Amino acid sequence: MSLNWKYQESFAGRHIGPETPEVKQMLSTLGVTSLDAFIESAVPPAIRSQEPLRLPAGRGENEVLAQLEAIAAKNQVFRSFIGMGYHDTHVPNVILRNIFQNPGWYTQYTPYQAEIAQGRLEALLNFQTMVTDLTGMEVANASLLDEGTAAAEAMALALHAKGDGTGAFFVSDACHPQTVDVVRTRATPLGVEVVVGDHRTVDLSAKKFFGALVQYPATDGVVHDYRAFGEKVHAAGGLFVVAADLLGLTLLTPPGEFGADAVVGSAQRFGVPLGYGGPHAAFFATKHAYTRVMPGRLIGVSEDAQGRPALRMALQTREQHIRREKATSNICTAQVLLAVMAGMYAVYHGPEGLKAIAERVHGLTVVLSRGLAKLGFKPKYDQFFDTLRVELTPPQVRGVLAAAEAAKMNFRRIDEKTLGLALDETTRPSDVQDILAAFIQGANKSASPVNLDEVAEGLESPLAPELRRTSAYLTHPVFNRYHSETEMLRYVRRLEAKDLSLTHSMIPLGSCTMKLNATAEMIPVTWPQFSKLHPFAPTSQAAGYKVVFEQLENALSQVTGFAGCSLQPNAGSQGEYAGLLVIRAYHQARGQGHRDVCLIPSSAHGTNPASAVMAGYRVVVTKCDENGNIDLDDLRAKADEHKDKLAALMVTYPSTHGVFEEEIKEICSIIHERGGQVYMDGANLNAQVGLTAPGLVGADVCHINLHKTFCIPHGGGGPGMGPICVASHLVKFLPGHPVIQTGGAEAIGAISAAPWGSASILLISWMYVQMMGGEGLTQATKMAILNANYVAERLQPHYPVLYRGKRGRVAHECIVDLRPLKKTAGVEVEDVAKRLMDYGFHAPTVSFPVAGTLMIEPTESESKAELDRFCDAMIAIRQEIRDVEEGRAPKDNNVLKNAPHTARTLTAPEWNRPYTREQAVFPTPWVRDNKFWPSVGRLNNVLGDRKLVCSCPPIEDYDTPSQKVA
Repeated sequence: MSLNWKYQESFAGRHIGPETPEVKQMLSTLGVTSLDAFIESAVPPAIRSQEPLRLPAGRGENEVLAQLEAIAAKNQVFRSFIGMGYHDTHVPNVILRNIFQNPGWYTQYTPYQAEIAQGRLEALLNFQTMVTDLTGMEVANASLLDEGTAAAEAMALALHAKGDGTGAFFVSDACHPQTVDVVRTRATPLGVEVVVGDHRTVDLSAKKFFGALVQYPATDGVVHDYRAFGEKVHAAGGLFVVAADLLGLTLLTPPGEFGADAVVGSAQRFGVPLGYGGPHAAFFATKHAYTRVMPGRLIGVSEDAQGRPALRMALQTREQHIRREKATSNICTAQVLLAVMAGMYAVYHGPEGLKAIAERVHGLTVVLSRGLAKLGFKPKYDQFFDTLRVELTPPQVRGVLAAAEAAKMNFRRIDEKTLGLALDETTRPSDVQDILAAFIQGANKSASPVNLDEVAEGLESPLAPELRRTSAYLTHPVFNRYHSETEMLRYVRRLEAKDLSLTHSMIPLGSCTMKLNATAEMIPVTWPQFSKLHPFAPTSQAAGYKVVFEQLENALSQVTGFAGCSLQPNAGSQGEYAGLLVIRAYHQARGQGHRDVCLIPSSAHGTNPASAVMAGYRVVVTKCDENGNIDLDDLRAKADEHKDKLAALMVTYPSTHGVFEEEIKEICSIIHERGGQVYMDGANLNAQVGLTAPGLVGADVCHINLHKTFCIPHGGGGPGMGPICVASHLVKFLPGHPVIQTGGAEAIGAISAAPWGSASILLISWMYVQMMGGEGLTQATKMAILNANYVAERLQPHYPVLYRGKRGRVAHECIVDLRPLKKTAGVEVEDVAKRLMDYGFHAPTVSFPVAGTLMIEPTESESKAELDRFCDAMIAIRQEIRDVEEGRAPKDNNVLKNAPHTARTLTAPEWNRPYTREQAVFPTPWVRDNKFWPSVGRLNNVLGDRKLVCSCPPIEDYDTPSQKVA
């Protein structure tokens, strides 16, 4: 027996589903003899790269994890008392293990198919209820990207509600600096003037102010009474927006009780790790009057077909893929996984537990304040929650900071004479003692150590009575039932069991690339060396992160064929926006700032026109031909018509119709010849990696959905990351940041609140690239295209494939046409989507980009057996439709119209349906062996939109059928 002493396990073989014998069978089905020959027929030769990716060879999981451990050791985890909207926290272990580290939660898709997403929807409803209760507002959304983004969205809502398209927005200079910068970035292309100043002295009659933003508590810790200022804002005709601290609101008067129209902030300190900036769930709460223009998603209560309460995403027509250029926001994503964690944190601790945590943090801050005063450093403000402002001499500031650094502590340097100190849930009395010691040492005080017990004697809150909360919160039973770990564990598991995820079956969503999120990629996210770093800690403490950032930026630049990269945008929508602002800055820098027309094909992703409008562009839609390609004649005509003002073209490649357009290079040339830039939407990059590249075909900037092509999991609708890569002439305009220097020499303003967006989940993509290597990444692309074509080939005899390339191939996804079935059988695309649930599958993308169709993307991670199981289900459903067409089943009472079928329906005493119970719930043998049960029947969407219930209804509503939802 010969021994292979050089053997190294290939991760690519674990990531890619089909094995060699299966690949041969699939190729045979497609009539080709080799994978390379197939790729030659699928990808146009004119766009093919002639060089392999210049990336290191892939390595095994354990080797790469060991390498990352060594990189992680370069980070230094200091105790951070910086604050500024970011606080260390304890992630309850039952939440850490059973949600954050659980693929049953992090591999779910956005809950568009509510019948198989009831667990996540309930968790998000808990989050909304938590936010409305703590803020004192009437309605809250299901999360946004970060606090800065939420504040910018509030500015946009105020402009929509109170502005006439112009005007000024006031921002208090006591807001966090990153929030101010994100708001300013968002306001500038909209023509909105941002006025930053002191809310106590500003003259709101000097300009037409449509709104104002304040921080509560302020960034330096003081708790202002904003009642009078709110009245001034209303008197001026504006909306009053408050950026608030959720934990502080357990003790402080909620903004809804002093006149706020909208309340925004971050839920990070509710059990979500710092992660060097993210991902974290922001929140947005407002009044019922603004529900239909509120950004983000809204979870509401409706009924299912049996009249029982059921949850869904309400007002889904607000989603940007539907509203397009009429959208008031480009945010079509959320931070679902993190919102679930924050909501569960509130469920686990309950109102009393949260109050106890807040009182402890506040109490330690009072003790610290007294201790500093005893040393002669009395903080400036008496009204505070968890943050103190301490004013010193410049030498004292330098000395205290040096002493803190020596003790591995980070304080906030507000200016050369001022320090900020923010305490949190993890702070202990010993930490307070160490802080006081740093002041003694750093200021050359000869004082003895402070005795905390003496300082704390007779301890009471210094908060004025009008600032103290008296109203109840979190009174719903869900926040008062699950405080033991046993009960909490069972509650989390009950909800998980209601949701279909990648742990059950493939999720074949076109454009969404629901591929493997390997365990090895996920493990480092919770390592303390990465998860416990404050985003504004000195960069010298984040040397490990720097290595990861630089290597990932280089890899993404190689993949896209571009010269530079910004990792800051923390969603694909943010990447689109950042890319367009970079193009805008480029035109302005060369004296062409008047260019404001953005051409967008009718096939584009819906966030494209929404992003363009937000970036200050006028959208001009260009036609597509009958094959789904961009109509070159129409594009050329529109480009000529607007050539003097042409700023950009937004194009998705391969197209949203799932086709490699042969003329993409000519398309780019048409735009460049008329002075414009080409923005490529990277949603479909999974069909390009290693075979072609945006830079190669002529684009100038591209965003990358790392939660698609580079394996960050969807998390039930977030988190995501949307870095942008740009050509050399655009590098100097990459996004900057007001706290930590990033970006180019002429950087645009901050896009996200943190310098590198949701930094901790970049580790997932770094791991993926390192384990796959250039060859593995290229092989993954080939297999993604092969899998899609195999599915298209198998389904073609039963459901026509709507678009194909010139050689008869699709790209990495295909669109099957169900529209004829409405005429022949009365069957809608929704009926097929719901029936797939009975077969154990999530539906493909429904009615996008073409109404009445399904867009299917199998990804490279699914095996041939799983692809066949899905195809067999679709074919079996086609036979069920044929039964209707040929009169063997009625049009209005059949397995499709009544789908999905629940266990409750199956076990009901009466069965008055013209098909058997077995046909309903066990349509194939494999379903009998591994049944996933939808927990509710088909939802009444119209009722859910007409009668919104956006917070937890009485618990008894979940136990008995309801004939009325109020």
